[in-house]
Amino acid sequence: MSDERDRATVHAVGDGFFIGITPSGHAQVLDTNGTRRAAASPMELLLIALGACTAVDVAEILRKKRERVSSYRVEIRGTRRDEHPRHYVRMEVRHFVRGRNVSPRSVEQAIQLSEEKYCSVAATLRPTVEIVSTYEIEEETSAET
Repeated sequence: MSDERDRATVHAVGDGFFIGITPSGHAQVLDTNGTRRAAASPMELLLIALGACTAVDVAEILRKKRERVSSYRVEIRGTRRDEHPRHYVRMEVRHFVRGRNVSPRSVEQAIQLSEEKYCSVAATLRPTVEIVSTYEIEEETSAET
């Protein structure tokens, strides 16, 4: 089922810094010093991974539905356990869609398809993390275009 394309490496470079190399060869600096915050932490990357995974799906589905979206962003908030291991127990995903006459039904369907069918990050997290998605649509006026 898995092959070489799924292998990432992480190198310790000292003082709580690590460099992760993705299977496609991209480098990502990580900082495990919670007070310094000089780079993303591994847990922060989980938030980004979920947001990016669902954003790609939703944006593409809305494009295919020919919705007139002028801007789109996703904000992800995570809630972690107090005791170790301090894993996420809940992630809140908020989709912000801006455009002309964007259908709420289309946005709801796009989010649902991402959550239930396409987003592999959500599917990976879902057994142990409650994922709650909401959205907001902002109408763009003709004067703004």
